Amino acid sequence: MYAIVEIAGQQFKVSKDQKVYVHRLATEEGESVTFDKVLLVDNEGKITVGAPAITGASVGAKVLKHLKGDKVIVFKKKRRKGYKKKNGHRQALTQIQIEGISL
Repeated sequence: MYAIVEIAGQQFKVSKDQKVYVHRLATEEGESVTFDKVLLVDNEGKITVGAPAITGASVGAKVLKHLKGDKVIVFKKKRRKGYKKKNGHRQALTQIQIEGISL
């Protein structure tokens, strides 16, 4: 059984006991969170598609930890002009574990 759910503006294919990295959630570590915007559910071959979301379906998850992603270097240069910019970014992430999918 799996579901496609929208979490923090992104869509994820999730199943029970799966660990997922999502954009930072405003929830404390160790707490449970429920996502109601379930777009698709596959229950042993029986597929249910929402328009746009399935009413009554939800995905429960537990927040494991908050962390930062790998550093991404952004380097801009225009040749022969003396223009160089170096910038870095680390995305704030949350690791969650899917506890269950309910219809």
